[in-house]
Formats: sequence, C-alpha cells, structure tokens
Amino acid sequence: MLFSLKPRLHWSFQEVVELSQHAEQTGWDGLWIADHLMNNTPSGEGLIGECWTVTAALAALVPRVRLGTIVVGNTLRHPAIHAKMAAQIDVISGGRFILGLGAGWQENEHKAYGIPYYTLGERSGRLEEAAAVITSLFRNERTTFNGKYYQLDNAPFSPPPVQKPLPLLIGGTGEQRTLRTVARYAQEWNAQVPPDVFAHKVEVLKKHCADAGRDPSEIHVSVQTLVAFSDSPGQVERSKGRPAAMIGNAQELRDTVERYREAGADEICIADFNLADLAEKKDTCDRFMAEVASHFR
Repeated sequence: MLFSLKPRLHWSFQEVVELSQHAEQTGWDGLWIADHLMNNTPSGEGLIGECWTVTAALAALVPRVRLGTIVVGNTLRHPAIHAKMAAQIDVISGGRFILGLGAGWQENEHKAYGIPYYTLGERSGRLEEAAAVITSLFRNERTTFNGKYYQLDNAPFSPPPVQKPLPLLIGGTGEQRTLRTVARYAQEWNAQVPPDVFAHKVEVLKKHCADAGRDPSEIHVSVQTLVAFSDSPGQVERSKGRPAAMIGNAQELRDTVERYREAGADEICIADFNLADLAEKKDTCDRFMAEVASHFR
C-alpha cells in the first residue's frame, strides 16, 4: 500500500517545500496538491497558494515521489489547458505526475472571480466530456472533439507527456455520473469518505466498470483522510466534523487503514489540514510512518 501526503497551501511556499522534502526523505510515496482560488469561508480571506505553479515547482524540487492534484476544478479552466499543463509537469518531473480532476464544488470562488458555477448536472456533464477530451489529447498528436460543452478542431498536442498514458484521476463519489466517468476514463480514483461508505462506493464503481467492459483492478484507488493521534488533543479537536478522519491510538489507526485496504484502497492520502504548524506536521508524519504505515509495507 502507498502512503501519500497532501500539504496544505495555506502556509508559505517555503514551508510547503520543506514539508514536501521531509516527506520524500522519510519514505512517503507521493504528494498531492489541491486547487482553489480562495478559502472556503464567509470572507474567503487568507493565504492560499496556486495549485499548478506550486506543483510544477515541487516537480523540480522533490525528485523521487509521485506528484498529483487532488483535484483541479474542471470549471476553473478549459480541459485542454489542464491537459497541456499536466503534460508539461510530467516532462519536468520525469514522468511522475498524475492529473487529478473534479467537477468543481466550491461555489464562493466561482462567484468571487466571475466564473460560471453551473448546476450539479452541468458540472457532472462537463467533467465527463473533459475526461474524454483529456484522454484523447494525452494519447493522440491531434484531437477533434464535438461535445455539448467542449469543441476541439484538429488541436495539436506537443510536447506529449512522458507517461503513456499520463494517469487521469477522477475525484468524487457521485454514484450515477462521477463513478461512471471513473469507469470509462480514469486510471485512478480518489474518495474522501469513511471506510464503510468507501466499501459501498467501491461496489458501485465495480458495477459501472462491468457496464463499461472494464476490469476494475485497472483503476488505482486512493482515499483522502485526516490523521489524529488520540494522545494529541489539539489534533483530535481540529479533526472533528471532517467527512473522513482517522482518530485513535496507533493500533486503532492501523485497524482503520486495514478496513480501507480490505475494501479496495491502494493508497492512503493524509491531508494536513488539522495540523497546527510545520513542526506538528513533521512530527505527525514521522509518527504515522513509524507506527502505522510501516505495518503495511
């Protein structure tokens, strides 16, 4: 099983780089970066780094681990732009990049920046077409596409990604549309749900794979969660109310990881949203690697 870290871009770039390099040096397998233009709070104020430029920098500064986005908002840019940037980062990283794509959910950033938010159905439809566009661009020198939402006219694509194909990850758990898009187009899938819900979503994905004539084992499955050790009250308090959080002592955390693995997870992605500062982030990462992850290597 792989274990990856999701550094929060609410800290300085220097701190993000230091944490990322620390994770690489201590045995973590990957780094995942979120894509937002502002904070999801009533005021929207506060520092938040830009996903693509930070990821490109990490591709050059952190030379070993997998790099990916969890997830870029499809509504924020045209899918051809996402594909172009992803291919370039794959080149920079020497073939270590994964393009994680989602339908877009944070309404306040769309409103503040004048970006159409669309209905849920429209966002889902755009995500499915975007996955088809990106898949074609990654695999072909030129792409023509005539969809409801996107149109490409003999569009060239160069330089191509190093990986053939560059993995497309779809994030989300919508059973009717999102998981169907995963089954049709994705090489990876990411969910942010508790183990029991995750197990159900895996079964739904398998049904969509059967409908698409796809072997579900071809799809790398990752779960995004928080970690809080029960003897760290601050971590526990800051983790409450989150949709997926592993809270407990080392054995309890290992039990939760095992439940995810039994349900079909190939990778656990630990977000650092509930960790107070750089020192706590490093300490928690080290402790999780030594007391939990090491049992699954």
